[in-house]
Amino acid sequence: MTHPLNHNAAQNDDVVHPEPEDDEQEDEDAEEENDDDDDVLPNLRAPPSPASKLQQQRFKVETLARRLSSEMVPIRVHDIVVNGNTKTKDWVIEAELKGIETATTMQDLMRACEAAIARLQALEIFDSCKVRLEPGPKELPNTANVVVDVVEANNTVSGECGVYTKPSTSSWTLECALKYKNLFGYGDIWDTSLAYGGSQATELSLGVYAPLIKRLLTPIVARIMLVSQDWQEFSSYKEQLLGASLGLISTKHHDLVYTLGWRTLTDPSQTSSRSIRRQLGHGLLSSLKYIFKMDRRNSPIRPTRGYAFLSTTHLGGLSPDHRSLRFLRQEFDVRLAVPFGFYNTALNLGISAGAVFPWGQGFMNKTSPLPERFYLGGDFSPVCTLGGPTTLWGFKTRGLGPTEPRRQSRNRDDDNNGDSPGWDFIGGDLAVTAFADLSFDLPIKWLREHGIHGHVFAGSGNAAKLTQHEYKHFSPRKFLESFRTSVGCGIVIPTRLFRLEGNYFHILRKDEHDRGKTGFRFSFSAPS
Repeated sequence: MTHPLNHNAAQNDDVVHPEPEDDEQEDEDAEEENDDDDDVLPNLRAPPSPASKLQQQRFKVETLARRLSSEMVPIRVHDIVVNGNTKTKDWVIEAELKGIETATTMQDLMRACEAAIARLQALEIFDSCKVRLEPGPKELPNTANVVVDVVEANNTVSGECGVYTKPSTSSWTLECALKYKNLFGYGDIWDTSLAYGGSQATELSLGVYAPLIKRLLTPIVARIMLVSQDWQEFSSYKEQLLGASLGLISTKHHDLVYTLGWRTLTDPSQTSSRSIRRQLGHGLLSSLKYIFKMDRRNSPIRPTRGYAFLSTTHLGGLSPDHRSLRFLRQEFDVRLAVPFGFYNTALNLGISAGAVFPWGQGFMNKTSPLPERFYLGGDFSPVCTLGGPTTLWGFKTRGLGPTEPRRQSRNRDDDNNGDSPGWDFIGGDLAVTAFADLSFDLPIKWLREHGIHGHVFAGSGNAAKLTQHEYKHFSPRKFLESFRTSVGCGIVIPTRLFRLEGNYFHILRKDEHDRGKTGFRFSFSAPS
């Protein structure tokens, strides 16, 4: 007899037996799911952290830097893309990107991009310029796309005002200019300027500058001007020129300018000398001026090594009109800076020479135009100025050279005064100047840190008349013996725009009518 409980237990055993089979099946399903999960997880890796990204980028940059420093990395520019220019024409920007397309190595490309950025910024029409490199198409290895991002200037109108020196006129002028940039989208800059030099010089002009235009090899530089200069104190005449100039060639070392203008010489005082009176009236100026300039000095303000050379050829009379001023003017200027290697000492040497002659029918009996002659004098330092024979330490503006007595004034009050009518400086057809300047640091540290230094100098020069048969009486020996000479010393305070000098001058030789004296004077000189 079976006990009920045992019977029930037997029944339970029959019911429970299948359960292990279900558990085994579930375990197998779970293992299969786990296997499936294992197959999926490798494809769902966590994204790299910012720190790891930075580390990878740093590694790539370091690798590239090592490669650039150790070998030439070949590359070829596939395309150039310009972004951000809404008004400026694409070809204006592309003209400043020369050298990029021809780069064959990464090093050459980087240098070309740096030069392109400098040229774009020099246009003065962009607030910012950036160049970046992007990889080229995958099917073209070792290629890159150059992307130029520019931001055009929001403020297209600007103004500036300053005081400048003009060695050609030996005077200071206050100049104010108003500029409008990129008016037509050609990178053009229009400006109106007014220069006022007290009672001596005034200039009003309107000009335009445009960079490389399609099919043109040089930028467009044009200007309309009205210039008035008062030389009554020195040469008893006033000069006024109304005309226009056009830049035909403008490169790093070469400039060619054509000028067309109407020049008027007057004598309000009516006391000018005979040579001045003969040239009063109107004249047509139609001329070409070619300038070749090479300046390899390390600084235009305080050069301590290097050299500079300037050649200027000015040909007037390019018009069939009989009132056209026909002349040929040639100038040379050479500078040399030699370092000594202690206390930043350097010796600057310079020599300048120039000659002007009339040309055309009967030129042997003609005289050269008054404004084109050479007038020496002025306290501007020849160390930082390049412009032919002009300055000579210790002598006033137009303070030496050929002279003629002025005509006695018709005013009776002046006649009763008994004073001499004075002398007119009529300029020379031949001029030569030379100088030597030894600069050195001062022993005070604060002065050295600010570039303030001392110098000792010596200068000499002379001018002579050759036209109207005066060349027959010219003697090189007498010309050299009559050189005016001055020496001196002083302190120089250089700035970014000019150099201020406090000098003591001592005149060693001068002629009777020269305007020069020994003494202490301040002077300002700007590089040219």
